[in-house]
Amino acid sequence: MFRCFLPTTCCKPVIISLCLLLFAVNSSADSFSEQFFDPEDGMLDGSQWLSENAYGFMPVPIIITEPALGTGLGAVGLFFHESDEAREQRMEAARSAQNASAYLLPPSVTAVALGGTSNESWFTGAGHFGFWKRDRIRYEGFFSAYSVNLDFYGSGGISLPRPVSLNTEGLFLQQEIKFRLPEKSPVFLGIKQSLMDATISPNNFNGFGGRLPPQQEDQVNNLLASETTNSALGVVAQFDNRDNVFSPQQGYNYTLEYLRYDENIGGDFSYDNVQFEGLNYWPVAEQFIIGWRLHSNMVFNNPLLPPYATPYIDMRGIPVGRYLGDRTAATELEAAWKITPRWSALVFAGAGRAADSLDEFKDAETYVSKGAGFRYLMAKRYGFYMGLDVARGPEDTAWYIQAGSAW
Repeated sequence: MFRCFLPTTCCKPVIISLCLLLFAVNSSADSFSEQFFDPEDGMLDGSQWLSENAYGFMPVPIIITEPALGTGLGAVGLFFHESDEAREQRMEAARSAQNASAYLLPPSVTAVALGGTSNESWFTGAGHFGFWKRDRIRYEGFFSAYSVNLDFYGSGGISLPRPVSLNTEGLFLQQEIKFRLPEKSPVFLGIKQSLMDATISPNNFNGFGGRLPPQQEDQVNNLLASETTNSALGVVAQFDNRDNVFSPQQGYNYTLEYLRYDENIGGDFSYDNVQFEGLNYWPVAEQFIIGWRLHSNMVFNNPLLPPYATPYIDMRGIPVGRYLGDRTAATELEAAWKITPRWSALVFAGAGRAADSLDEFKDAETYVSKGAGFRYLMAKRYGFYMGLDVARGPEDTAWYIQAGSAW
């Protein structure tokens, strides 16, 4: 799965872009109808276009709807790597397969991207995604330059009297390689590297006028204006048996990773990070799908970390970086109803907590969000849905363009 090159937030640009490209202008109306409408039900559908054009070079747009960053646009250039013979074999298999999603992506793809948002954040970068040895080895590598503006509300036991707008800019590098163990099993084991060089500076900040204790004010001032490097090495384990990588209807995807950030490998901080995510999809009836997400992100043995390195509650309805803490956890439950073969409606609700220790976590405030949305089956052959979610969080209402699963 492809991710946005912003290190402080994630999105699904390739999935979203493929959806948006279904509306691209073609050379003639007849050609458009042939490629973008399903001959069986006459509905808008991109299966044929995807199966015949998902190779070579593809320029695609990005749309960003993260409330903490504002709305944004960008572009991705995709370069697919495969021989002509392998491409023809894949396309023929995709045309005749019931689950053509297994044949959509070629063995490897390189992406180059740039974009910006309404709060003057921007990013540019490149990534490579390798599927080697018949998908027994998977590689992901990203490199980006960025400038991100986010509100900072406090962390590490420090609660600010008012949020401060922070600009974080710098370079980000991440690499991950996983091996399928044993062959054809849903289990992957691998190693991961992360390196982030960041300069933090406040936007239009004149201090708190003595409204913080002197020691805390010194800590905050050091935190809000700093140049840091964060470097990590670690391991990752994954179990993934979902029936579809885009819009799963059943199956499980569990990922556990441990990263060691250390001064001995080029960083300015030494601490441990453990992150877990579990995605569950259950078809309880022919027309009803239940999804359940668990997510936890924790740091240990750490000094006071800059905002970009501190875990936060990651959930629809809550802006990125709003609630920070050394221990964070979130859970979401989603129920989807297939109204027609093409249209689905869904409702969801979630809750999360953030604290600086396990003892504090037990009594921490629970932040709740809830919402509803819809999905349209945009590419039937791939089981590929897109739609819109509206979520109400503790403070505001946010909307999200979704393509594939929200998770």
